[in-house]
Order: sequence, then structure tokens, then C-alpha cells
Amino acid sequence: MEKTSTDASPLTMYSSEKQETVCIFGTGDFGRSLGLKMLQCGYSIVFGSRTPGMSSLLPNDAEVMSYSDAAQKSDIIIITIHREHYDFLTELTEVLKGKILVDVSNNLKINQYPESNAEYLAQLVPGTHVVKAFNTISAWALQSGALDASRQVFICGNDSKAKQRVMDVVRSLGLTPLDKGSLMAANEMENYPLQLFPMWRFPFYLSAVLCVFFFFYCVIREVIYPYVYEKRDRTFRLPISIPNRVFPIAALTLLALVYLPGVIAAILQLYRGTKYRRFPDWLDHWMLCRKQLGLIALGFAFLHVLYTLVIPIRYYVRWTSNNRTITQVITKKENPFSTTNSWLSDSYIALGMLGFFLFVLLGITSLPSVSNMVNWREFRFVQSKLGYLTLILCTAHTLVYGGKRFLNPSNLVWYLPSAYVIALIIPCTVLVIKFILILPCIDKTLMRIRQGWERNPKYSESSLNGKTDI
Repeated sequence: MEKTSTDASPLTMYSSEKQETVCIFGTGDFGRSLGLKMLQCGYSIVFGSRTPGMSSLLPNDAEVMSYSDAAQKSDIIIITIHREHYDFLTELTEVLKGKILVDVSNNLKINQYPESNAEYLAQLVPGTHVVKAFNTISAWALQSGALDASRQVFICGNDSKAKQRVMDVVRSLGLTPLDKGSLMAANEMENYPLQLFPMWRFPFYLSAVLCVFFFFYCVIREVIYPYVYEKRDRTFRLPISIPNRVFPIAALTLLALVYLPGVIAAILQLYRGTKYRRFPDWLDHWMLCRKQLGLIALGFAFLHVLYTLVIPIRYYVRWTSNNRTITQVITKKENPFSTTNSWLSDSYIALGMLGFFLFVLLGITSLPSVSNMVNWREFRFVQSKLGYLTLILCTAHTLVYGGKRFLNPSNLVWYLPSAYVIALIIPCTVLVIKFILILPCIDKTLMRIRQGWERNPKYSESSLNGKTDI
């Protein structure tokens, strides 16, 4: 059968040159959306339905037949039916023999069945070439032309020719096929749409724990303690003041945790004397989540900026400022200007603004549309060099905020230091270790290891193979 030229745009409406006929089993939302999209790209579409006469809402140019009649119209049959309704396919074994069955089904929960739906389909209808595809694309994405959604279509199957034909169909729809290998990959592909932010789970849990811990820590210091010893009601600090302490602490801590796994990895490589041994699983997972940790940290930094901007309009702040002014007028006294305090205040603000600017720059660079426009060296420079500079500026911002009060014993409440003192532990630790690692004598050895040098090649190779020397 004739096909349109590969130079033709896949989004061209109603191509004058007809492509091959494709059969779609099922007339649900996905089947209708896929059929309409394929019609727009020049395909001839025939739908298979158990009730052809009652099917509605289908594209006008599509034919509707019984499953048996529709299957005889095309070599490619797309199954847009749930697994529990596959049984009728056994009656069509002879009609479907030698044809390509494209399974697009998903399940309601991860690993719902012992085998994947695609593997089950291949066992149910022997003699066919089953290909898993389109299960990661939604009906909405097809209707919107995939302009506002992912264009990537995962594909797997045991027959290379069948996969290639399906990949050609995917490309003609303006989508990007990604070969995932044999049909054994179908289980992973079917689990993929059911995962809810898999790489964000650990960062979300960690940030939630940090926020809850520091919130209650600040409540103890700033609300409970004044009430117990002074009978003063400080509960008004709960909506603004305390969150504005928690958000910058969480942002700084999470930013430090972005760079801590890299430091730990460097120490492990120096200790082992090789780069050819796997890191522990927890460290591997931690390193894979660094982008998400950084973006959540940036979100907390944004909240800190917004909360800081509303401080001048708060009732408590205006009340305190007015009372202080009235008291100075009545007593005819004024607070002398302190150059030291002015320097500390301006430095604190300047460091915060610079740190936040670089923080935003790191976030922008991590976006795929931006990172794809820079080479690896440029990306590494921004995320590593400027990243550490951001950590230094934000840490300095917190240190200057403490100023003279940093190690003052009067700041202890029930022997608890200020929250920002605790927040500095991880960032300062990361920066100190990083400073040690970039010392010439250590950095040179680490660089050699990362270029392939091994302190004990024989030991490293045996460890890599899971064996021990005799």
C-alpha cells in the first residue's frame, strides 16, 4: 500500500495521499482520540466494535465494523480495550494470525497481574506479533496535538519488523518513539503511568520532615517558652514569623543536601582508590534526586522572599515601630546610629539577594528547555561552581543574620540554640569538606581516580565481580 512521503508534515490535516489502513479495536475515549489523530495524518481508519450499529461520537471518515470484519481490513490492529475484556480475541485467532497487535492498556495498580498485559495478550493470541505502545500517551494529549504534553512514546516487542512498523506510525503522528527492547519491558512500561512523582517522593518526605521539625522547634522557643515563664501570648507568630524562619532554614538545608552526596561519593572514591565500584543504593538514589531537592529548596526560598516582603505591613511590626517612636519623643531620647549594625544589615540583605539570584539561575538552568541549549561543560559550571557559590552566599547570609547573637548564651531557650544555628550544621560541614577536597594534593588524586587510575586494580576488579582474592 502507498505511504505518504516522509518529508510531509505529520500534523498536516487530511493528507490527499492515503496511507495504509489501521484497525482500532474499541470505541472508548482513547480509541476515538487516536483514530481522529490518525485520520488527520492521512491514515484510513476502521473501528472494531461489539455493537457496530450503536457506536457513536466516532470520526465521520472512519468505518465501524464487527471485530472479525475490521480485523480483515488491516495488518496493524490497535487494541484499546482493558485486559479483562481480552477473552473475545481467542475467537479471532485465525483472523489475527500474522498480524501486528498493538497493546495500549494500563492497569489500576502497579504489578496488578503476574505478567504484563502485553505478554498476556501474546499468550492469548499465539501467532501474532504483539507490540506495546501508546500506553504512556493520554487521550487529552492526542486531542491537543501533543503540543502541551510529552511527545515520547515507549515501544517494546519481540519482533523487530513489527516494532519498526509501529514506530513509523508513531513518527507520522508527530510523536517520538523510544525503543525499550523486548516484550519483557512491557511490565515496566505499564507501571510507569501509575507512578506518582517517583523521583519526587523522597525530596517531598524529607522537606516535610524538616518543616515539621523546625516549625515545632520554633514554636517551643518563641511561643511556649514566653507563655510558661512570662505569661505572654505569642501565638500571633504562628502564621508569618515562624514560617518565615522555617522556609529559609529548609531552603538552606535542602540546598546543602544537594551537594552532600557528591562530597560523600568523592570520599568513598578516595577511600576505595577506584571509580569502578558501585556506590551504595541509598547514595545512588540520593544523587538521582538532587535536581528535585534543589527545586524544592528554590520553592522554599521563594516563600521566604514573599514572607519577608510583607513584614512592613504586619500589624505587630507597625505597632512596635510606632510605640518605639512615641517613646523616644516622650523621653526625648534617640537610639544612636550604629555603623556596625548598618554594615551587618546591609551585608545580610546583599548576601541574601545575591544568593537568591544565583538560586533562581540554578533553577532555570535545570529546566530541560534550557539545559538542552548548553553543552556539558557549561551545565557543569553552572550546577557545580555556581551551585557551591550559591551555597556559600546563602550560608554567609545566615551567619551575618546571627551577627553578634550567634554564640551568645542569652539566646539559649531551655538550652536550645536558635533554629538558624542548627540550620548551619549541614551547609558548613559540606563547605568545609569541599574545601578540603579541592586542596591540590587531594584534588589531584581524586582527578586521577575519576580518569580511570586505580590504587589496587586487582582488588578493584575482584570487588567489581563480587569475588574475593584467595
